[in-house]
Amino acid sequence: MDLSVVIPVYNEVETLPFLMEALHKALAPLTATWEVILVDDGSSDGSVKVLETLAAQNPGCVRVVELRRNFGQTTAIAAGIDHAQGEVIVLLDADLQNDPADIPMMLDKLNEGYDVVSGWRVNRQDKLLSRRLPSVLANRLISWVTGVHLHDYGCTLKAYRREVITGFRLYGEMHRFIPAYAKTVGARIVEVPTHHHARRFGKTKYGINRTFKVLLDLMTVKFLSSFANKPIYLFGGMGIGLIIMSVLLVAYLVVMRLAVGEHIIRSPLLLMSTMFFILGAQSILMGLIAEMLARTYHESQNKPTYTVRRVLNPAPSKPENPA
Repeated sequence: MDLSVVIPVYNEVETLPFLMEALHKALAPLTATWEVILVDDGSSDGSVKVLETLAAQNPGCVRVVELRRNFGQTTAIAAGIDHAQGEVIVLLDADLQNDPADIPMMLDKLNEGYDVVSGWRVNRQDKLLSRRLPSVLANRLISWVTGVHLHDYGCTLKAYRREVITGFRLYGEMHRFIPAYAKTVGARIVEVPTHHHARRFGKTKYGINRTFKVLLDLMTVKFLSSFANKPIYLFGGMGIGLIIMSVLLVAYLVVMRLAVGEHIIRSPLLLMSTMFFILGAQSILMGLIAEMLARTYHESQNKPTYTVRRVLNPAPSKPENPA
C-alpha cells in the first residue's frame, strides 16, 4: 500500500457521505494504491451506521476502526496509524474544513525529498477571537519552544513518511506536535498553503479549554525532544543554578555581617539559602535517577540513540549459522 489517509471521526453523520465523495474525487486519479482509515471515536449521532455503509460500499479501500468510547482526537489518530498499511500517511479531519483535493499536491511535495508536509490554512474560515487569534499565539509559542517554525500547528492535514511517524506514542493533545517529534529523528519538513472551508454541518469540537492542555503538552514535548536522552542536563543545570544562588546569599550575609554587623541567624536570607541548597542537591539527584532511567529505557529495548536516513554500499548481511 502506497498511501493511507487516516481520519478521526466524532459525531459527523451529515458530513461523512460528502467526505467520502471528496476523497474519491481526489484520490481516484492517483496511480498509487491507497486506503482510507476512518476511526470512530465514540460517536453518538449515528455516524457508526454511516461508516458501516461506507465500508460495505468500498470494501477494497475503506477500513473502519470503531473505538469503544470517546478517547479524544489524538488517540483516534494513533489508532488509525496503527491500522494503516501505507508507506505515506496523511492525516485529515472529517469535518470537510480541510480539502481532500490538497492531498495530491502534498504527495508531490513529499516526492521532492521531504519527510513531512504540513498544511497551512492561509485563509482560515473560523471565528477570529475564539479560534484564529489563540491559534496564532499558540503557533508562535510552539515554534519558539520546539525550534520547528510552522505557521499552523493546528492544521490536521499533514502528510508523513511512515518511518518518521511510527517511532513514538501519542498522548493527550500530542497529534499537533508530530512535526516536532519528527524533527528529532531528522525529518525534512516543509509547510504548504492549503484550502480551508467554513463548517457546513454540526458544530466544532474545539474550545478555548484546549489551550491549557496544549501548553502542558508543549512542556512535555520540549523535555522529550531536548532532554530525553540526557535529563541530567536539565535537572543538573537547575540544581547547579540553585546551589550557586545559595552560595551567593551566604556570601552576601557574611559581607553584611562584617560591614554593618547584621545578624546572620536572624536574617530570612539564611533560610532561603538553605532551601536553595537542598533543592539544588535534590535536583541533581533527580537528574542522576532520570539518567539511569533513560539508559535503562534504551538498553532494555536495544533502542538506538540515533536514526539512519540511508546507507550507501551497505555491508552484506551475515549468513545464518547452519542448523
